[in-house]
Amino acid sequence: MKITFLLALLLAVAQAQDPKPAPADSKAADEEQQVLRQALGEAGNSPVEFVRALENHLKKYPQTARREEIERAILKSSIQAEDRKRIIEYGEKVLKKERSDAQVMEEVAGNLVELGDKASATRAATYAEQLVDYLKIAAREKQGSPRDQAKFRAELDESLGRANLIWARALDLQGQTAAAVEKGEASYQLEPSPEAARFLGRSYAKMNRPGDAVARYADAFALDGDERERDRKEMGEIYQKWKNTQVGLGDEVLKAFDRATQLDESRRVALRQIDPNYGVDDPLEFTLSGLTNEKLNLKSLKGKVVVFDFWATWCGPCRAQQPLYELVKERYKANSKVVFLNLNTDEERAGVKPFLESNKWAKTVWFDDGLSTLLKVSSIPTTMVFNPKGELVSRMNGFIADRFVDMLAERIDQALAE
Repeated sequence: MKITFLLALLLAVAQAQDPKPAPADSKAADEEQQVLRQALGEAGNSPVEFVRALENHLKKYPQTARREEIERAILKSSIQAEDRKRIIEYGEKVLKKERSDAQVMEEVAGNLVELGDKASATRAATYAEQLVDYLKIAAREKQGSPRDQAKFRAELDESLGRANLIWARALDLQGQTAAAVEKGEASYQLEPSPEAARFLGRSYAKMNRPGDAVARYADAFALDGDERERDRKEMGEIYQKWKNTQVGLGDEVLKAFDRATQLDESRRVALRQIDPNYGVDDPLEFTLSGLTNEKLNLKSLKGKVVVFDFWATWCGPCRAQQPLYELVKERYKANSKVVFLNLNTDEERAGVKPFLESNKWAKTVWFDDGLSTLLKVSSIPTTMVFNPKGELVSRMNGFIADRFVDMLAERIDQALAE
């Protein structure tokens, strides 16, 4: 988080009036606010000075009503400054008040592990276990559109992967190698990272399981191009001791590249079970859902001119454009080579059908299902025309009322001629 944002945050904290001070304390509160504003202003953009100013403020005003906000701001600035000591100190203060802050739990656990001692590792394992439990509960409670759920699932797997790896490292520091490997493998299956692969490579080597150690170092080699020299050295030394030769090591690397490809594809397939558009970067490869959950695969429209109309129920200009859009559709109703798609962008979908019925609009409406994000639609209404090759040939942001029908028809005719 940028210091400028933290400065704005703390200035807002300093200016806040909730809880409102009693009249007798008003002067003292005003004085504290002024002192805080001055200290933050003098800190500039230095995270170190920013933390120093806030800590000095807490020493000067130990009973401040803003302690919780200030401690959280110190934590955020410490994370930016990579100040391990303060991340742990203020992170644990924050967690005493807010135990469900996943980001803080991860920061505290990860930095405790980096200390490398057994006592710190024990605390890290506790936080990591709590984090894993919290993330699993969050996964069960998550609702939303398929696109939101798939994105959440991908991010959740990454978070769980990191949490399990921290837990694994903490257990390893406590001498619990077998349990550490179990958590390490859980991490790798959730989020195949080179860090998890290297941890497993080291752990298997320590357990005298050279075959597994070589395989995991090979996985790290396949996943991380920046550290391949180091991974190749570790892998080669283990393989040499195991086989007394380097012959066959290349085959292990090729297997690792195959595993990486298969893992990536299996994860993509799983996420597309939730959202068929996950990872799709071609607009005409999208699958759209309708009002009654019917599906439209846009690849079935390739070879035709496709007109996208992005709109929302709350959009006043969209209502003004709608009858004009219908006039254009009327012009091409006999042309099977032109397809018009009404794409609704409402986040809350429940109100779309009643809106259509109330306004007597056409019932054939599709939800954009992330297409507006892919196409960077920043305002509505937006009308786009794709030619028969699937290429975007026109993009109309907004509309000119007395020219819209002719302008859109002109663009459709040009697309038909291509």
